[in-house]
Amino acid sequence: MNHLIVYAHPHEGSFNHAILDAAVRGLKESGHEVHVRDLYKLGFNPVLSAEDTAQMREGNVPADIKTEQEYLKNADVITFIYPIWWTGLPAILKGYVDRTFSYGFAYQYNAEGGIDKLFSGKKGILINTYGTPGDVYESIGMNASLKQTSDGGIFEFCGIEVIEHFLFGGVTTVASDADRKNMLAQVEEKYKSL
Repeated sequence: MNHLIVYAHPHEGSFNHAILDAAVRGLKESGHEVHVRDLYKLGFNPVLSAEDTAQMREGNVPADIKTEQEYLKNADVITFIYPIWWTGLPAILKGYVDRTFSYGFAYQYNAEGGIDKLFSGKKGILINTYGTPGDVYESIGMNASLKQTSDGGIFEFCGIEVIEHFLFGGVTTVASDADRKNMLAQVEEKYKSL
């Protein structure tokens, strides 16, 4: 299977990077093809401009968007790995979605007024970290909200079937080294099992 991992964290030594390593290791041990798009290393421009939309309406997709869309098109499984900042996606990842999950590529409206989900048949995994203890986010409904906006509002809206959404809370505040090792083991095992 062809796996695309879209990774959004600016620090090489972050726990998110350890998660990325665990995912890649699990996939490679199972013989899968893996492509990692590290948005910060790529210097991906997250700003959807008027020029971008004008070009796309004319059928001329800007080169940087076209490159990413090729990875998305060829992927059987798409993973997003990112920290939760201000209860959402980092700006660079939100901009990636804005620019690459475009109308006519990821979704479109049909003659009956419904939505054609152009990524149907693809699977998706989301992996998030945040500093707030996990039980706090769970008790106030934030975990459910994160799943609704990311799983439903992005992946499922385009037809991607979400097969797992890891929400790792308290990573920088209350989680112990043993807790973090357990989180990494969960990630690696999930990818080995695909």
